[in-house]
Formats: sequence, C-alpha cells, structure tokens
Amino acid sequence: MPVMRLGYVHVRVTDLDAAINHYSNTLGMKIMHQEGGTVYLKSWDEHDHHSVIIEEGGVGLVKLGYKVTSSDDLAVFEKRIQQFGATSERMSAGENLKTGDGLRVVLPSDHVIELYTDMEYVGTETGTLNPDPWPRDQRGAAVHRLDHALVAAEDPALVERFFYDCLDFRPAERLITDPAQPELIGTWMFCGQTPHDIAVIKGPNGKLHHFAYWLEDWNEVLKAGDVFAMDDVSVDVGPTRHGITRGKTIYFFDPSGNRNEVFTGGYQTGPDFATITWTADQTGKGIFYIGRTLNEAFTTVFT
Repeated sequence: MPVMRLGYVHVRVTDLDAAINHYSNTLGMKIMHQEGGTVYLKSWDEHDHHSVIIEEGGVGLVKLGYKVTSSDDLAVFEKRIQQFGATSERMSAGENLKTGDGLRVVLPSDHVIELYTDMEYVGTETGTLNPDPWPRDQRGAAVHRLDHALVAAEDPALVERFFYDCLDFRPAERLITDPAQPELIGTWMFCGQTPHDIAVIKGPNGKLHHFAYWLEDWNEVLKAGDVFAMDDVSVDVGPTRHGITRGKTIYFFDPSGNRNEVFTGGYQTGPDFATITWTADQTGKGIFYIGRTLNEAFTTVFT
C-alpha cells in the first residue's frame, strides 16, 4: 500500500500564546494537549488525535508526519530508503504523543519526515452515526483538515526522485526551465487521489514554504478571508486560484511568520494520472492563474 496521507506538521513559533490564538481561534482548530511549550491541535473533520504541533522556540519546520498502512509497509520503505542512501532510524510507539511505531527519515534536502502506522483515534466533531455536515460550534475559518505542505530544496529533482523511488509518490505537475533542457524548478506530488500531498520548489534546504488546510469550496475560502481581516492576520496572496493544481487559495502568515494556506478545488489523481508540465516562462500563470504575475517574495520567503 502507498503512503496514506500527510498526517501532521510540526512547526516552531516565537510566541506560543499568539500562536495558540491563531491556530485555535482564527483557524478553528481544537487544542488536544499542551505540555510545556508544545501544543497539539486537530481540525473538526479529522479523526486522529492531532494534525498540527506548535512548539515554542524559534520559527520554521521541525518535521512532517505521513501515515502508512502497516508495519509491513514500514519495512518495505525502510529498505528502499537505505538503498537510496538516505538516513533513517526506527521510532517506537509513544515516542511521539499518541503515535505508533514509525520510521524517521532525513531527506536529501535535510527535512525530517516521519512515517508512522497509528495514532490514537478520537473521531471527528460530527461523529460517525447519523452525522450532521458540520459542527454547530465552529470557530473562525473552521478549517476541515490538514491537506499538504510545500518545502524548499536546493535540488528538487533529487527530492522528487526520493519520494518516487522510496515512497511511491507520483508527480501530478512539474515546473521546468525548458523542454529542450528540462531542469526541475518545482514538483507537486501525490500519494492518494488529490493534486498534491507534498510539493518541492527550488530554494534553501531544510526550509518550509507553507502548509495548507482544506476547505469545502470557494465560499469557505472567501469566508476565511473575512476572518483573517477581522483578526488582522497578515495575508500574503489571495483570494485567487492556481493554474498548477487548479486550487482556490489564500496564503497568510501565523504570528511567527510561518506561511499557512487555505485551499480547495483541484482534480482527482491516481496511478494512471498523466503528469502536467509547466515551463518557466509561464510560472506566473501557473502559480497565480488570474493575475499571472508572481510576487518575487512568494518564492523567496521561507521559514
């Protein structure tokens, strides 16, 4: 079985109280556990214990967690990762809060990802018996679930090859310099049926561009924009839509400067999906389809 999905994002923040207010009240996540300077949160339509971890003490990405089906899958992935030449180590159940056995991996881009089999099941806010479509006590933007992350790498092609060879991810879309001499600038890769579960663009190793939450439709994206205005959230770009992934989006920053996104739309992928290619001269249209102009800071500001 392939990797199931992005299960959690762990980031550092400079001001824990401000971050709690942002992720809990503005985005509408539920605080599941707090221990010292670390807080675990989940969205209302997620059934595992948590999906976002914020830790006081700086800014930027600590690690990404991807859920896999079984210990047998972990063993297969571990062997492939060793053959690829990447660094990995086993982690035991309980080493991460409420999380089962896993495999910690250092990517060629210096990012840390964790592959894990289980996390404590707590259920969604609407339950599984005759559920309502949404909870009555929603707060803020009421994000449904964690969706994807985008990271930077000095060699995006090498990271793309790692996810392809080791974890069975496939590229939905690729941004290249020139079809005649195609150097990879960015890749949007999937493990399920969404446009992307991980994306990688050219930039400094170890850095985070953004992580994204799923919303139901364009109206929810616009409502999120209203909430961001009410709460004086720093908005980077949007509301707008992408050419790449066809998603509708707003990019914004948490109080520490970590970039977030609310995202909806896109298309269905799968093992037979034909990769879409964009060329560098169409980058503006690919990233921001309507305006067709790429703000330089959008591809140079990382945490």
